[in-house]
Amino acid sequence: MRLDKFLKVSRIIKRRTVANEACDAGRVMVNGAVARASYAVKEGDIIEISLGTRQIKIRVKQVNEHATKENAPMMYENAT
Repeated sequence: MRLDKFLKVSRIIKRRTVANEACDAGRVMVNGAVARASYAVKEGDIIEISLGTRQIKIRVKQVNEHATKENAPMMYENAT
């Protein structure tokens, strides 16, 4: 699954276009390297996001094409 789609489906970022723009601006890193929106997310990846003053660091637990509001938090865990 693409990185921008993962961020939207897991509800870390509300809109895919916002996720795409964050990737283009270099504010999203995967496993310590700046990642493009087309990066293929895999289980075990560490994603770091800088949005304004917020720093988010998560570990991918599962990759699902669709997730309900209740299931979305099960796709990742805090990596801090």
